[in-house]
Amino acid sequence: MKKNILVIAKNNKVEALRVAVGLVLLSDEVKVDVQGKLDDSPKIQEQLEVMEFADIPHELLEDQATMIQKLAQDLVSSDVVYVI
Repeated sequence: MKKNILVIAKNNKVEALRVAVGLVLLSDEVKVDVQGKLDDSPKIQEQLEVMEFADIPHELLEDQATMIQKLAQDLVSSDVVYVI
């Protein structure tokens, strides 16, 4: 049975993106919600390229007002949640 996995990138965003890429190997549906902005570091860009190749959707949640609503929706629809 496929699971819906949500990765919330909060404190260590590079590691969260890396974890999301690794979770795709399980053949489950993976989605990433990023709290705040992503910097333009080479490590972040590398992970974003791999995520694009693996068709892993991600969303930047920069607006505090809509962040809570979006996270609530995604939490309810997920079977597993990682906050990194």
